[in-house]
Amino acid sequence: MKKTGLLNAEISSLIARMGHTDCLAIADAGLPIPETTERIDLALTAGIPSFLETLDAVLSEFQVEKIYLAEEIQTKNATLLAAIRQRFPQTPIVFISHEALKKELPHCKGVIRSGECTPFANVLLQSGVVF
Repeated sequence: MKKTGLLNAEISSLIARMGHTDCLAIADAGLPIPETTERIDLALTAGIPSFLETLDAVLSEFQVEKIYLAEEIQTKNATLLAAIRQRFPQTPIVFISHEALKKELPHCKGVIRSGECTPFANVLLQSGVVF
């Protein structure tokens, strides 16, 4: 049994297979995930696990060099945006429309679905390097 870090085998495997500039998405419970993109569904009930709990678990093992958020989060979910900014103080944030974000999902290596039920709680994490 794994002693530390992510215990979810699917997420741990996905992160291990990521290369520089590959993208991984963390999604709320309502984001439409393309059938062609690997889906790791963690949603149990509304709000469980939360977007931030899921993000924090992923960040414990994943190096991020850039993030993409829906521009709508700025006005529709400012509280979550502030929490995301706290986690990425030095990381570039690119705002794109929610529709553009959804169009990027087929290019992601995987989408992790949380139980989050607040608006625009979705992020694309672009993989960085640790060297």
